[in-house]
Formats: sequence, C-alpha cells, structure tokens
Amino acid sequence: MATVFQAFGTAAVLLSANDSRVRPLGSFPGRMANVFIVRSETKIVSDATRVSGRGQHLITNAVATKADAAAASTGSKSGHELLLFEALREGLEEEMERDPCVCVMGEDVGHYGGSYKVTKDLAKKFGDLRVLDTPIAENSFTGMGIGAAMTGLRPIVEGMNMGFLLLAFNQISNNCGMLHYTSGGQFKIPIVIRGPGGVGRQLGAEHSQRLESYFQSIPGIQMVACSTPYNAKGLMKAAIRSENPVILFEHVLLYNLKERIPDEEYICSLEEAEMVRPGEHVTILTYSRMRYHVMQAAKTLVNKGYDPEVIDIRSLKPFDLHTIGNSVKKTHRVLIVEECMRTGGIGASLTAAITENFHDYLDAPIVCLSSQDVPTPYAGTLEEWTVVQPAQIVTAVEQLCQ
Repeated sequence: MATVFQAFGTAAVLLSANDSRVRPLGSFPGRMANVFIVRSETKIVSDATRVSGRGQHLITNAVATKADAAAASTGSKSGHELLLFEALREGLEEEMERDPCVCVMGEDVGHYGGSYKVTKDLAKKFGDLRVLDTPIAENSFTGMGIGAAMTGLRPIVEGMNMGFLLLAFNQISNNCGMLHYTSGGQFKIPIVIRGPGGVGRQLGAEHSQRLESYFQSIPGIQMVACSTPYNAKGLMKAAIRSENPVILFEHVLLYNLKERIPDEEYICSLEEAEMVRPGEHVTILTYSRMRYHVMQAAKTLVNKGYDPEVIDIRSLKPFDLHTIGNSVKKTHRVLIVEECMRTGGIGASLTAAITENFHDYLDAPIVCLSSQDVPTPYAGTLEEWTVVQPAQIVTAVEQLCQ
C-alpha cells in the first residue's frame, strides 16, 4: 500500500526523467514509431476442396477489407472518417476536455505522441502534468496511476506493448483489482489500462502477447476489446467514465482500420456484445482482429448455403450472456474464434459459461478455434500457422452443421 503512494509522490521527478531516456524508441522490436498498415492481400477461397485442409491455401494476413469495414460500420453516412488509433485519440481528447481529472501516463505518451500515436499532440494541448512521460518502469508508473485513481484522478495508463504490463501484474492484481474491496469501499479505482497487443507481423514471441487470459482471473477488473473505430472511441469514453478499473485491449494490426463515425457524442456499453451479422444456422463468437477473419469466412459460408450469426463479444469480462444466450437459443450451435491461447483462454471461459447456462439449447458440442499453445514464432509462415485462419473457420462450421 505504501509503495503505491510513494510511487504517486514521484510524479514531479518523472517530469524531468524524460530528458534522459535509457534508449531510443526504435531500439527494441515492437517499440516502433511506425503504425501497421491494415490491408487484405488475398481473397478467401470459395472452392470446397480448397478450404477442406488446414495445410492448404491458408488465407494469410487476413484483416479487414474495405467491404468488411463498411459492413461492420455502425455509423451513418454522416459523420467523419477516422482510423482506429485516431478514434481512440478523439475519445481520449473529448474526455480530457470534459473532465480535468482525466490524465495520461506511460512511456513516450507525451511529446512523442505514443508508440502508435494514440496520444499525439495531447501534451501540447493539456500540458506535461496531464500527459506524463514516464521512465521505462511499468510497475512504477502503473502503481502511480492506481494511487492517482485512489486520490480522485482518472488516469489512463498506456502499456507501450501489452506484454510489458506483465511487469506490473502485481500492481494490477493486488492493488488495482482488490483495493476497492480490501478498503471496505473507501477507495474507488477509476483507472483505464490500455495498449496494443495481439499477434502482429513478425514481432516475435515477447511482443505478440495476448494477455486477456492472464487478466481475466483478477477479481474487480473489467476487460473490453475494441475492433472498429466506432467501438474503439465508444469503449474508450465509457472506460474513462467508469468507476471500476478497466483494461482496454487494442490490436496492433487494426490501428489503421478506417471507418465513418458519428459527429455527435456517443459511448458504448462496457458490458454489451455487438451483433455483427444476424444468422440462423450457427453462432460464431469472436472479438478483436478475429472479427475480420470470421467475416471473411462468412462470405464463403454464405456462398455454400450457410447462414452464420456473428457476434463480437467486445466485453471480455463480464460476458454479455443475454445477447449470447438469445443467439444460442436460436441457432443451437456455437463456434468460438479467438486469437488467445487455447489453454485457459477467453474461449475456455466462454465455453464454460455457455455450457453452464445454455446447455439444454445446444444441438452439438461447442467448438473453439484458438491459437496454438506455443510461443509465437518470428518466421512469418510459422506465425500464420499458430493463428486461426478463415479457411479453418469455414471447415469448422461445415463440420458443426452436419
């Protein structure tokens, strides 16, 4: 407890620490200044013989095509177009203007603008005290953020890469998640912990972490994952306004996804899933980047006569069992597609929740497609093999609906 307050008291020291960085930003793989370009380089294969085998004709680097982005958009024709990282920044900026208690802290979030430019120009507008550059010490500045939240501020802590937040796991678990309870309700922890994660393009094992499964077991914490510019902004604003600690997961390969979002203010619920595509034959539950793998597979499935219902669960903790349950009662079949690891992943928890609550409505066992339980390889071809591809989704639905 004392450590948290001591860390909070070092804020003034951190302001000068930015002048003596330990290393340049680009010296570590994954801590790069550039932003990944989101594109789809191949089309899904509709021939049944070509999608039947896992080792044949894998759809590589499948993310969002223009048609997918347009179909996924929840905004109207009016509004303005933003990339996903710009939508995050717009939501953050609006909340900082609305509430002077909102502040940002993390490595290079200030005048550099963040490793993926989510905080670009915010330091110029709001000053160095509200957009605080910190030393490379995730445990220290995460603990400082928790202490700041205890004393009335609403900090947003950025992990330059979500894998680096493993260094702050003690602060997130023992302090962030538990202090409201262990203090008998005397303290609230309105903090947002956010940053890029997921399997990028050859970032290596240590920079391809998916920490959803690590943090889901911590009591007292909510978790959400954005997948479009629309819900990125809406979830960011909702997380900042929440009285609970919220972890916002972003994917490195979705930052340059473009979408038109409304000009008027809006927020997204932290506990609601999004119906991406209504259907009748099978419920496909997914989130983050896998949403676009699923939607690419859905094109082939429709051509084959299947009618999949696609749900972006968005809320990783707690699950929106109302939306999920209504879908299961309609389709009676469930396929879960995730980028998280199979053992102990989000899919495992979701399978348990559906089995416990909706077992009587299932006409077939739940199928879960997850990443392989191996460190993510650096080699591009091997990396693709560890992550679920659209061809596998097509095959799984065909088998599930037999």
